[in-house]
Amino acid sequence: MATSPNDAGDDVIDQFLADRGHSVERVGWERDYNKKQCPECGGLHDTSASACTVCGWEPAS
Repeated sequence: MATSPNDAGDDVIDQFLADRGHSVERVGWERDYNKKQCPECGGLHDTSASACTVCGWEPAS
């Protein structure tokens, strides 16, 4: 079964993973001086960016 980042069952899946020692923290933009940096590919974007234009990554809501 595949799940999407906005799946309503995320809490159940997160609990399952956490119970087995996996990290389940939400990932967001990293900061590099006055730019946002994508945590997936390292692409740099303006601070107004809402998605990575390099790899398509978007932060979870």
